[in-house]
Amino acid sequence: MNTRTIAFANQKGGVGKTTTAVSIAACLAENGKRVLLVDLDPQANATSALGLQKLEGGSVYQSLLGTAPLAASIQPTAFENLSMIPSEVDLAVAEVDVARTENYLHRFRLALQPIHDSGQFDFIIVDCPPSLGILTMNALGAADRVIVPIQCEYFALEGLAVITRVIQQIRDSGANPVLELSGIVMTMYDGRTNLAQQVLAEVKKHFGMKLYKMAIPRTVRLAEAPSFGKPITKYDGGSYAAWAYRQLAEEILERESPNSEGVGVAGKEGN
Repeated sequence: MNTRTIAFANQKGGVGKTTTAVSIAACLAENGKRVLLVDLDPQANATSALGLQKLEGGSVYQSLLGTAPLAASIQPTAFENLSMIPSEVDLAVAEVDVARTENYLHRFRLALQPIHDSGQFDFIIVDCPPSLGILTMNALGAADRVIVPIQCEYFALEGLAVITRVIQQIRDSGANPVLELSGIVMTMYDGRTNLAQQVLAEVKKHFGMKLYKMAIPRTVRLAEAPSFGKPITKYDGGSYAAWAYRQLAEEILERESPNSEGVGVAGKEGN
């Protein structure tokens, strides 16, 4: 298959976005896929979650400004088939510096293109900041697909409406006409609560096939894993959370297979 770039995005923080990006990257790598995880979030949580250091000059920052090739920032991880471009604190000023450049919403796509075209990776996973600022918009401008993790809470639906509208605007404007919503992942799910079941039902009602079948549970082991610099599949590979992410990775692979049919942003065929 051709290299597929998938952005994990949600403008709201604390929804399990980074945990999901890291876990899916690890699951795809475990599945034999060659994976590059790009930490585009200045908080660098994905970098820490894989046990890498936040080194000055090691992020996408210089590449966004056009002063260094992005491939030079690729680092191996301790996990087979999984490489990473880490984040750093300096990436926080990229929102300002990149805004001053020409084609500022396409800087990441231009930097990423040589890596994408090289065929070195099957999947490029991008962990976006918890906002709809310049870095996230750059990620959406470069991605083929977007996966939106949302927490099972009332306000999740409002945030979901916003980001799906942004995806549609990016497509319609011509900034990235191939961008598609791959799917929505319910995180921190506790099926014992009425709220979780109600939110799940509402998302399914409005987005139908776009909702992944596998909901990610809220577990202590999942919360612990990043502090050990390991994805859940390595920290506690036999846990329910690890199993859930492996199931989700299988769904993602199925949707991204060459024979799968595309579904529009609104979750309806042809939209």
